[in-house]
Amino acid sequence: MNAIVNKHGNNRVGPVMRAGELAMAVVEAAREDNPDRDIRVDDKRAYLRIDTDDELILRRETIERALGRPFKMNDLEVDLSSFAGRIETLPDQVRFYFTKHL
Repeated sequence: MNAIVNKHGNNRVGPVMRAGELAMAVVEAAREDNPDRDIRVDDKRAYLRIDTDDELILRRETIERALGRPFKMNDLEVDLSSFAGRIETLPDQVRFYFTKHL
């Protein structure tokens, strides 16, 4: 999967999700798992761009709670169209981040 090129000179990171139940759960998880960050959601109808500055963490348990059912982090890739920044995928969380700041 290719990351969105940071051509706008900012440090925004996060997923671009196909619209649907999982995308809405990711929005909820992004806000809950990153309480001190301003989470921006750009709704393009077919997809949602979910981002914040520098680092965004999504935890499996938070997504599960939002969905109301079990969830595996690698299932995120099914609806993940793209993302901004770098991505680190672990069994219980996904982290979007930048190693260099503009």
